[in-house]
Amino acid sequence: MTVPSRAHSFNAAAAQYAASRPSYPPALLDAVEELMGCPLAGARVADIGAGTGIATALLRERGADVFAVEPGDGMAVQFRGALPDVPIVRGDGNALPLADASCDLITYAQSWHWTDTGRSVPEALRVLRPGGALAVWWNTHAFDVPWIVAQHERIAQRCGDGKPSSGELPDDDRAVQLAGLSGLRVARRQVRWGRTVPLDMHLANISSHSAFLVLGEAGTQAFLADERARLREIFPAERVEERYVVDLLVAARS
Repeated sequence: MTVPSRAHSFNAAAAQYAASRPSYPPALLDAVEELMGCPLAGARVADIGAGTGIATALLRERGADVFAVEPGDGMAVQFRGALPDVPIVRGDGNALPLADASCDLITYAQSWHWTDTGRSVPEALRVLRPGGALAVWWNTHAFDVPWIVAQHERIAQRCGDGKPSSGELPDDDRAVQLAGLSGLRVARRQVRWGRTVPLDMHLANISSHSAFLVLGEAGTQAFLADERARLREIFPAERVEERYVVDLLVAARS
């Protein structure tokens, strides 16, 4: 399954994605403002790969003059339903349909890894105004929580090559390199947070990830049935305590 195919797999499950995916804590937006060196209020912001608008909504709440860029049909439908007054432009991060020097901030929430950074980095720099910033972030799992580690291993066995990653986040230099941002002035923050959700929502969240969306219905349902039984032993009230670490990188444009 190619990267573009996995990226577009979300469109078939866009409603599930909108209903179950976690948002981001206020401290993340605080960190973005700190690292970009100015308030979000009044800033011209393009949220790229906006999906169903989870991050876009938070940026708007901070007073940003925000609009979205989204390639997927299903995601765009969900976005328009959730944020009908926020402009959305169809396109992707490898060829932004935006004017030169038109934005103060460009954001990628969960979507930067779907781009070809050899193209998306120059595109971001083109669109940013002098002094602007590119912010990319991901909700990563808190791998110091034993049940999360065990679940991650089971997912790797079912959907991957059976060799889960260590769960350790790379150091700052390696994180910048992996993100394709070497040579830029980059700052990093990590923000720990969590949410407690019904078991059904947690399972819907898991199965909204591309690894399951391309796995097939039978394989996904078999995994979820087994996972439901395991998690009921840990969370008998069927309220799952999800824990995350948001990994944020902000690159400044000269």
